[in-house]
Amino acid sequence: MSKLGNLGARLHRGEISYDFIGKRKIWYGVSILITITAILGLAVRGLNMGIEFQGGAVFTTPVKMSTSVAQAEEFAKDASGHEAIVQKLGNGSLRIQIAGIDTDKSDQIKQQLAQDLKLNPEKLAADLVGPSWGEQIANKAWEGLGIFMVLVVIYLAIAFEWRMAIAALVALIHDITITTGIYALVGFEVTPGTVIGLLTILGYSLYDTVVVFDSLKEQTKDITKQTRFTYSDIANQSINGTLVRSINTTVVALLPVAGLLFIGGGFLGAGTLNDISLSLFVGLAAGAYSSIFIATPLVADLKEREPAMRALRKRVLTKRAQAAAGEDLADARATGGDESDDNAPAVVGPRNQPVSRNRGRGRTSGKRR
Repeated sequence: MSKLGNLGARLHRGEISYDFIGKRKIWYGVSILITITAILGLAVRGLNMGIEFQGGAVFTTPVKMSTSVAQAEEFAKDASGHEAIVQKLGNGSLRIQIAGIDTDKSDQIKQQLAQDLKLNPEKLAADLVGPSWGEQIANKAWEGLGIFMVLVVIYLAIAFEWRMAIAALVALIHDITITTGIYALVGFEVTPGTVIGLLTILGYSLYDTVVVFDSLKEQTKDITKQTRFTYSDIANQSINGTLVRSINTTVVALLPVAGLLFIGGGFLGAGTLNDISLSLFVGLAAGAYSSIFIATPLVADLKEREPAMRALRKRVLTKRAQAAAGEDLADARATGGDESDDNAPAVVGPRNQPVSRNRGRGRTSGKRR
C-alpha cells in the first residue's frame, strides 16, 4: 500500500488527525481576504463580457491568411471604432470578434474589413448577435443559477438539516465569488461556456461537501448519549476521514482541466478553451477548499450553539478535566510512594532498638533464663 494510502487509512481510523475545526478562525480569515480581493477585482475591473452577452459580430476569414493577428486587430478597430479580439484558428483562418456594435453597421464593417484584408466580401463570413439576445442569455443564466441555489438548499435541508444547507450555500457563494473575481482580474472573456463551467464546478463543490456531511451525519447519531466527543470533535474526524479522498478526486479532476488551460489555451494558443477551462480550474480548487475549510467548520459553529450541544460540550470537558486530574493524582502518588519507601523512618521497639522482621530467627541456641 502506498504512503498516501496508509495516511488515508490512519486518518480514517482516527490514529492521526489535523485540527481543522480548532483552527477554523484562520480559514475564515483567509477566505474573507480572498473574497474581498475578488470583489475588489469585480468592482474595479469588471467582467469582460463576450458578444453573446453584449451583442456584436464575429467575422471569419478563409483559410491560410497571411495577415497577422496584430494587423487584423488594427484593421478591425479602424473599421468599427471598437476593440476587437482576433484569434488564429487551427486551419490558418482568423476569427475576428467585435462586441458592442449595432447589427446595422455590420455590413459597413464587413466591407471595410474585406478591403483591408484584401478579400472578396463574399468570402468573409459574418455571424451577428443582437444585444437583446445577449441580454436574454444573461438573464436566463442568472435565473438558472438562482433556481439551482434554491433547489440545493431545499434538498440539503430535507436530506440533512437546515444548518448544513446554510453552510453549503455559503460555500457555493464563496466559490462563485472567487471564480468570477479571478475572471475579472485575469480579463478572460465571459461566454456561455463560462456559465456552463460555473454550474459544473458548483455541482462538484456540492458533491464534495455532501460526502463530508454524510459522514458527519452518520457519526453524530445519538451523540448526546456519550461523553467522549463534542460535535466539533466528530466534525473534525469526518473531515480527516474523507481528506485523502477529497484530495485524490480534486487532483484527478484538475489534471485534464489544467491541460486545457495551460497547454491548450496557453501553449498551443487555443483561446476558445480559456472561457470554460479557467472557470473549471479555479472552481474545482475553490470547491475542494470550501468543503473542507468553510462548510464543515461552519456547521460545527452553528450546531455548537444548540442547548443540547452546549450541554454535551460541558459534560465532555468536565469528564476530561476529571480524567486529567485523576492522572495527575496517580502520577503524584506514584512519585510519592517511591520517595516514601526510600526515606521512611525505621520502626523502633522497646529501648529504642530497631524491630527486626526476622525476630526469633537465627537466634543462637542456649538455655532459657
